[in-house]
Formats: sequence, C-alpha cells, structure tokens
Amino acid sequence: MTATTAPPRSGLPLTRLLLVAAAVLGALFAAAAPASAHAALLGSNPKAGTVVAKAPADVALTFSEQVAMDNKSIRVLDPKGKRSDTARLRNLSKGSTVTYGVDLRPGLAKGTYTVVWQAISADSHPVSGAFTFSIGAPSRTTVSATGENVGGGLVGVLYGAARYASYAGFIVLVGGAAFVVACWQRGANERPLQRLVVRGWLTLTAATLVLLLLRAPYTGSGHLADVFDLSALKGVLQTKPGAALVSRLLLLGASAVFIAVLFGAYARRTASTEPEAAKERKDLAFGLGLGGTVVAAGIAATWALTEHASVGLQPGIAMPVDIVHLLAVAVWLGGLAALLVALFRTPSIERAAVQRFSRIAFTAVCTLAATGLYQSWRQVGSWHALFGTGYGQLLMVKVGLVAVVVCIAFFSRRWTARLSETAVGEAVDAAEGGATGTAAQEQEQDQEQEQEQVTVPADPQRAAQLARQQAARTVVRERRVRDADPHRTGLRKSVLAETVVAVALLAVTTVLTTTEPGRTEEEAGRGASSSAAAAVPSGPVDITLPFDTGGPKGKGTAALELTPGRSGDNELHLFVNNPAGKPYDVPEVRIALTLKAKKIGPLPVVPDHLFTGHWSADGVQIPMAGKWDIAVTVRTSDIDETTVNKTVEIG
Repeated sequence: MTATTAPPRSGLPLTRLLLVAAAVLGALFAAAAPASAHAALLGSNPKAGTVVAKAPADVALTFSEQVAMDNKSIRVLDPKGKRSDTARLRNLSKGSTVTYGVDLRPGLAKGTYTVVWQAISADSHPVSGAFTFSIGAPSRTTVSATGENVGGGLVGVLYGAARYASYAGFIVLVGGAAFVVACWQRGANERPLQRLVVRGWLTLTAATLVLLLLRAPYTGSGHLADVFDLSALKGVLQTKPGAALVSRLLLLGASAVFIAVLFGAYARRTASTEPEAAKERKDLAFGLGLGGTVVAAGIAATWALTEHASVGLQPGIAMPVDIVHLLAVAVWLGGLAALLVALFRTPSIERAAVQRFSRIAFTAVCTLAATGLYQSWRQVGSWHALFGTGYGQLLMVKVGLVAVVVCIAFFSRRWTARLSETAVGEAVDAAEGGATGTAAQEQEQDQEQEQEQVTVPADPQRAAQLARQQAARTVVRERRVRDADPHRTGLRKSVLAETVVAVALLAVTTVLTTTEPGRTEEEAGRGASSSAAAAVPSGPVDITLPFDTGGPKGKGTAALELTPGRSGDNELHLFVNNPAGKPYDVPEVRIALTLKAKKIGPLPVVPDHLFTGHWSADGVQIPMAGKWDIAVTVRTSDIDETTVNKTVEIG
C-alpha cells in the first residue's frame, strides 16, 4: 500500500526564524514614527510666529516639491477656533516654486491665528503641520498648533504593516520563482517551494488590497471606518498612488497565470525523461523567464512611480534604477528564502543548483551596490545629511546590514564549495551503510518493518496506521540521508543566519521609504534658517539717541533699553534727559520697530509714563531675530517733533 500521509515535521529552525523576524520587525516599527514628510514646508507668508500690524489679505505656504491639495487643505482659525479663510485654495506657484494659499476674510480682529495644513507629497506620502501668527498683538487661543496626525494612529500602523507585507510578498514571489526557473528546475515539483511562491503571491495581493482600502483614511481623516467610504475610494482611484495599486492588482492577475504554468505544465516537463519533454521544458523556461521578468518589472514599477524615485533629481533615471534595484533585492533575498526552504523542507537539492544561485546572488549584490550608491547620492546629497539626518542614519544601518549578510554569504559560498567537492555516494553511504552501530540497528529495524508491511491488513484503521508509520520511517530515513553530509548542515545554518538578517534588512528598507530624504530635510532646514536670520542672541539692547526738535527746550537724549533683547517677549524702558543730563518730561514719545529685510513692521510700541523722564512697556513682541530699525519719536511741543532711529542686532 502506498503511503499518502506524512507525519508532522519538526519546524524548530523555521519557527525560530519567524520568532526572530517578528521581534526585529516589531522593534523597528515601534521605533519608527509615522511618515514625517517627504515634501517639506519651506516657508509661509505670514511667517510662523510673527506679529503683523494689520491683517494680511491671504496666507500662502511654499513647499520643497509638488503637493496635492484641495479646499480643505489649508485652514486659518481665529483664537476661538472659527475658520477665518474663504475655504478656496489658490495655486500661487511660479516656475519651480510650489506655493498654495487661501484668502482671508476681511475685518479680522487682533489676536493669534492658527494655520493648520495637510497635503499629499509627490511621492504619495501625507504631510501636515500647523503654526501661528498674530495680528496687532498675540493673544490666547483655544486652537492647538500641533496639527492633525495625518498618516499616524492605528491607520498608520496598519498601513505600515501592509507596506512591509507587500514588499515581503513581492520578494518571495519574484525571488522564489526565479530560483526555480534559473537555479533548480526540479524544484517546480517540490510542494514546499510551490507553497512558498503561492504564499508570496497571496501576501502581495492581500497587502495591495489593504493599501488600496486604507489609502483614503491614511491620507485624510485617519479614521479606520472610512475604509467603507465608497466616495473616498473613488477619489483614491483617481490619484497616482491609487492607479498604481490598481495596476499592481492587474499585474498580479498575470502573475497568477505565470505561477499556474510554472507549477503545472513546466513542472510536468521537468519530471518527464522523454526527449520531447526536454525541448518543451527549454522552450517553457525561456517563455517563463521572459514573461516573468516583464511582469516582475511592471510590479516593481508601481513602487518606483509613486515613491522617492518619482520626485526630486533626475526622475527619468531614478525610476528605472529603482526598478532594477527592487528586482535585484527580490532575486537575492527571495532566492535566499527559497534556498532555505529547499535545504530544510526537501529531501535533497542538487549541488549545481546551489552553485548557480551563489553566482546569481553575487551578481544581484553587485547590482544592488551600484544602484544603491546612485540612490544614496540622490536622496542624501552630502556627508552632513548622511550623518545628521534620520534618513542618512537609517541608510547607514541598511548598509551595515547588507555588509553583515554579505559576510555570512561568504561562509555560505565556502560551504557550497565544500559541498561540491563531496561525492554523492559518501553522504548516502554514511547514512545507509551504518557508520555507527546505532545507524546499522535502525536500518535493520526499518528493513524488518518494511518486510512485515508487505501484506496490507484488511482492517482499514490498521492499514491507515501502518501507512502513517511507513511514512514516518520514510521521512526519517530521507532526513538521515540528507543530514549525513556535514557540509550541507553547515550551509543550512549559514543560509538561516542570512535570512534572519535579511528580514531585518527588509524592515529597515520599508522604514526608509516612509522617512524624509536627507536632501529634502536639509533643504527645509536651510529655508527655516533663512527665515530666522541672525538667530544668535545679541543680549540686551542699550542705545542712546540725541534729538533736536528745533523748538525751545527741543534738545536732549533718549536712552532706550530692551531686555532681554531677543525674539519673543521683551521689556522696554525709555529715559529722556536734557542736555545737562537731568531727566525731564516731554508731551509725547512713540517707538516703532521695523525689520526691513523681511518687510515686517513698523510695529508700534506706546510706552506708559512711570516717572519724570521715564517710560516703560512690557510684553514688547520681537517676532524674529535680525537687524531691527528702532525709531523713537519725541514731541517737545504742539508743533515741535522729531524722529531719531538706529539699527541694532536683536537675537
């Protein structure tokens, strides 16, 4: 009777791999914040934190790259939280400068206003933020200036997990299929490899559907219930990321046909020994290789068209390079997963197949190095960004993990070389010939039990029990033969270590795709620093201005003190003295502050009279650092008045 039922197999090494992979993945995603931004806010008008004398006509935001916005993207809220804009977005872009704005309603009262904005950057990631400005003078506000948590929360976690699953599914699908076609044709008949590739396809398909459904809440409200909003889903389908996800699903349909042919017609040809089958197998291999490459490149393009490669410098070069990079990753890491399954789950694998994969993996790593170097230059741009930005630091972690995998692969190649020098008969003889007394006894027991089972009992239950026992002995015998070669055992351990590090490498790569590129972060930093020139505190301002109004008792000096003399709240004191240095009162003094470089001001300051020749004002707001012009107007009679001024550095 032929045994059809196999006993449970010990999956301890693979179980450990999955546990380690889950731990690494959890740690990386726990440390990773939601997508911080890929398009950066370079500046605004009015600028964040400034105090303007009168209400502006509009609020305008300037970004580092193209963004998608609608009438809900920019909201200006008054101190009570009511909307103060007209809710009509205007595209103010000129040339390469990307600027959007909204008009403000007329007659806005004095106080602090909050600008809350959100948009979709050109590489499909949501960006958001908030800032305040004041009209006349700052005031208390009930609005939070933190902005909405776009791309975060539970929706952000689920979206990030789906992104990781989609990358993993793509790598297993493409790499596993490539391993079978290019390295081990007989593997098309092995059920463990078939399950690996099919599970890769299922994972990528399911993750793509989840990404499509989560896209609207991920870039909008952040509420998980919005996945059932059909109108929002319709809007997603009209965007570039939505079209890319739909295209990926269509290409996955074509890849399903590829899988059916690979494990159907092609597998039957590899199992046949007829001459005609060999020719048909060769033709099928060529067709599968060509068609599979086209489909895999198309799926990789759905990422390249919506990720970092599609924006910034040289997108026409970056997108093809990104496609080649993704394919090389899939061939290397996916093939590594297929080799691991073959070493642990199949009775045997030809040494020539391992050698072929070793050569292909080496080519893939060289391709990764070349394309990765170009991508790193494009996204980082400088040594400072490499070490001083989150993207650069993650990139160094990725490079380090690649180096670790390559080092482990070096030992794998050594085991492969030893494996190729070992004759097949040596391993079989060591396992079946009874090198030890225990092995000989086990072999004799197996032979005796096989002889006893020649006659199939009439009892169906007894027959099924004997079939399971026979299957168990067969599996143990095959495993003993398989594990008798110490070089194969060493190769299994090194490939397992490679796979564990590769899982961490994939997680870091996924986090990198949701991290603001170093070049963009530095550009945003330069924009922020230019809007806050001379940010170094200069200390208290102490100036003395001589004046002469031309009338009787029209001469004297005005001594002004501004403490602490930096942006924010300041305390102002003004002392007026006659030519003899004695304090004396004048009918009126006025002060105005102007930052000409940023066209801010004049900001009026009306001090209170305290004592003879002494005026004071608390809470004098200096919106930002820079070279401020301080103008002091002194009136000594009804008609005699003069203004004296001086430019000082305020930090």
